[in-house]
This record gives sequence, C-alpha cells and structure tokens, in this order.
Amino acid sequence: MPMYLSKFSYTPETWARLIGHPEDRRTAAQTYIESVGGTLHGFWYAFGAHDGYTLWEAPDNVSMAVVALALSAGGAIGSLETTVLLTVDETIDALHRAALVTYRAPGEEQPAG
Repeated sequence: MPMYLSKFSYTPETWARLIGHPEDRRTAAQTYIESVGGTLHGFWYAFGAHDGYTLWEAPDNVSMAVVALALSAGGAIGSLETTVLLTVDETIDALHRAALVTYRAPGEEQPAG
C-alpha cells in the first residue's frame, strides 16, 4: 500500500481546547485512517512551520484523500499538506522509465527526425 506523509497545523481554537482538555490525538488519527482500510505508522508534534506530522499507509490516493478531506472539513486543522511517498524500488523504476521519455525544454528546437 502507498505511504503518505502529512504535515498539519491546528487552529488557535484547537490548541486552546487541547490546553483545556489534553488528549492523545493518535487514537483519533488511527480511527480515521483505519476507516478506509489504512494504517497509522506514526504521529509527531513539532516546532516550526507545522504543528505535527503523520505517517500513514492507505490502499490508494482516493482513500487518503477521503481522510484528508474529512480532517480539513472538521475545522480543527488550519492547514494540511499530504505527500505521497515512493519506496526506493519505485524510485529506481521511475528513473529507468524516465530515460524513455524524450523531453524538450521550452524554447529548444524539436529534434529532427
């Protein structure tokens, strides 16, 4: 199954609620991804541009989008960015296949042929 890295930031209101009633949000995140047949592999809070990071596994991009849309619509998260992760083997395969693509940069002439 594909892996996904999500970066999220809570709204100030969400932080205020968590300060008033601290809770471990890993359980909620696990429930969301399991509802589409996926697995939560990690959940971390951070300092910096984003409040936290999650590592998910989901059956496909649509399943991950379902979770991302539901989380975004819930109102507690101010921003959510999800990146599809490739394995090393998938990347090696892509590198081999990229060699078969003929690329022409903007402004370059078409090769004769």
